[in-house]
Amino acid sequence: MSACVPAGATESAHTERAHPPHSPPHGRGPRFRVAGADLSAAVAVFLIALPLSLGIALATGAPLQAGLVAAAVGGLVTGRLGGSPLQVSGPAAGLTVVTADLIHQYGWRVTCAVTVLAGLVQLGLSCLRVARGALAVSPAIVHGMLAGIGVTIAVAQAHIVLGGEPQSSVPDNLQALPAQLARLDPAALAVSVLTLAALLLWPRLPGRAGRVLRRVPAALVAVAGATAVAAAAGLVLPVVDLPSWRSHALAGLPEGPVLGLAAAVLTTALVCSVQSLLGAVAVDKLASARPGAGHVVRSDLDRELLGQGAANVVSGALGGLPVAGVAVRSTANVHAGAVSRNSTMIHGLLVVAATLLLVPLLELIPLASLATLVMAVGLRMVSLHHIRTVTRHREVLVYAVTALGVICLGVLEGVVLGIAVAVGVALHRLTRTRITHKEEGGVHHVHVRGQLTFLAVPRLSRALHLVPQGADAVVALDGSFMDHAAYETLQDWQGTHTARGGTVEITGRRTGVRIAEPGDLASGPAPGGESGTHGDCRCRPWTAWRNHQCDRPSPAPDAEPLPDEASGSVATDPRTGPEPDAPVRGRTPGGIQLVRGLSTFQRRTAPLVRRELARLAREGQRPSQLFLTCADSRVVTSMITSSGPGDLFVVRNVGNLVPPPGAESGDDSVAAAIEYAVDVLAVRSITVCGHSGCGAMQALLDSRPASPAATPLARWLRHGGPSLERLRDTGAPAPRLAGRAPADDVEQLCLTNVVQQLEHLRAHESVARALKEGRLELHGVYFHVGEAQAYLLAEQEEDRVFDRVRDVDLAV
Repeated sequence: MSACVPAGATESAHTERAHPPHSPPHGRGPRFRVAGADLSAAVAVFLIALPLSLGIALATGAPLQAGLVAAAVGGLVTGRLGGSPLQVSGPAAGLTVVTADLIHQYGWRVTCAVTVLAGLVQLGLSCLRVARGALAVSPAIVHGMLAGIGVTIAVAQAHIVLGGEPQSSVPDNLQALPAQLARLDPAALAVSVLTLAALLLWPRLPGRAGRVLRRVPAALVAVAGATAVAAAAGLVLPVVDLPSWRSHALAGLPEGPVLGLAAAVLTTALVCSVQSLLGAVAVDKLASARPGAGHVVRSDLDRELLGQGAANVVSGALGGLPVAGVAVRSTANVHAGAVSRNSTMIHGLLVVAATLLLVPLLELIPLASLATLVMAVGLRMVSLHHIRTVTRHREVLVYAVTALGVICLGVLEGVVLGIAVAVGVALHRLTRTRITHKEEGGVHHVHVRGQLTFLAVPRLSRALHLVPQGADAVVALDGSFMDHAAYETLQDWQGTHTARGGTVEITGRRTGVRIAEPGDLASGPAPGGESGTHGDCRCRPWTAWRNHQCDRPSPAPDAEPLPDEASGSVATDPRTGPEPDAPVRGRTPGGIQLVRGLSTFQRRTAPLVRRELARLAREGQRPSQLFLTCADSRVVTSMITSSGPGDLFVVRNVGNLVPPPGAESGDDSVAAAIEYAVDVLAVRSITVCGHSGCGAMQALLDSRPASPAATPLARWLRHGGPSLERLRDTGAPAPRLAGRAPADDVEQLCLTNVVQQLEHLRAHESVARALKEGRLELHGVYFHVGEAQAYLLAEQEEDRVFDRVRDVDLAV
């Protein structure tokens, strides 16, 4: 049974590990120290949070002080209690629509009470330890929700930008927009244009001076610049009005229909929780991607939910906006080099100081400038990268329905619609199975497209019974899943059909190869002589490895029994050699490992692949692709490509280099392999695969100009020189990895090297000719060893992006 963990429990555990109980005392006790990186990061985040907090409060219709209260509480309470030390919490743009609806329906004091109740719900969820469950929400729903909220914010703030007042809903705002354009305020529009120009141009300042100036946040520059210009020009505009703290409204008792208030509490808790938890995961990725990050401790999501709940309770009780983790401030915190939760807490203290000491300056800010800032934030929530991602994964319908639902109906209604559509799409994909039967040349072909589940069993049975008794049949399975009911139906029919004189071959349509089922469904009895239906086989229904079998076969029937270990003798089979675990005299450790590996292959694997290798020996090799990768021992080509004998023509060398034609290397082995693969084997694709932590790339970065008497390794690495030049070319776009910058120079060179070697490939005559004729494709792959993650090179908006290989769609 789980229970709530005290807020300081995790940190106490870390402290005990760092200072064991029996270690000598350190003077009078630990002193509170703040790293310089935390202090500078806190200042950077504060400069962003101050205008954004006022702008979000303005967008919701709440008192402007409520945004400052939420920013301070988010920094101090969540910063101290939360489980994601580098995530910054405060008033979030994603909560703007929810809060604005609450204020419009119930008033500000009841909205504060709803915030308190939502915080209590979050505390209860943290005690139940269900934080991980929030990550099960489809990303298409989350992105669609944020996009809908962003559109709602942008349309509402457009009226303030033009000098007017926003309406209560998106349709009303759109309907009133033509009239607002007819009576726009030139002064408000001028300040808004100036703010927007500063937001767009400040991050793009060129040169060395630009790099220094860009350290000041664009949001602060935009708002401060627009305020200064408006004050200098004497423009008469609505400005920030911070009431006296003596008249600040606190939370009141909830008043209204119980069901409506309950729905409001759940909606606020849901949006706050999902946004904060997904943000914590994103912050972990950002922190681990920083150069020299080392080992980064992942966020404790249940503790983060606890911290967010406590912050909402405090913020609501003090008359502040709802609190959640915010992406812009968290990203700035990580990029500024923050190393602990101190940066978040100091940022909260700075917000408190500003609300007490900078009121006269804050009241000079034009509302049009804040509205422009918030409108830009809203537009950025409609991310083109997210749209491309959901389109590639065929979830654009879920994204669109969620976004439109949020825009037209509200956040809760939009999310519910998105979940319903996501479930419907998943069921549609699961049940969309096409089964056809046709006869060609006396052979009956049954083709199954899609997932083969119990729902498709009746149609599968009808198609199979169209095959006459004693006929030859081929069953082609084109899908990625087959449940037990479908497997039993297929196996029972195969047994009956073969017993009556017919033949059955089960293949995968994409590879045209036999599929091994439990008990060797495709080829009859297992090598051990048993059918394997209820034996030790635990194979998947099918796999991309040609004729792959399970890894726990029965021993070969003609293998001699091995003496037991008590006899002390070396167990030897006349065909297989020594037992892998038996000692071998006169062997080095490496020799023992080699003998054991060969012995294991002969005993376990050879009986299973002998038939397939015999076929390949008769027919010759016909690989579909040339795979060129590094000689690094951690890169196992058959594992990362799910391939087997006859699938790949592999070339490995130090650094996965492709010397360009005419290179003075004295080694034509790579060029010979390319020519043989393209002209003789007629491969359909060539893949260059780099990997993380490549020693050759590190050697290139550390290398000096080689002398004529250089070593063979140094002479070989000369072919990586163009990759190094490409890396140092500031004008060329640098490859990105799944939307992020490379972690360090070595990773950037590894990615750049893959791109450069693909260009070297295009220079080879045989490759250029095959590409021109359309019978060859080139692919770039990056394998991150530590993540066990493959990335595929894709062209996106003139940039080279290595994106995650999540499903077949990306590879296609």
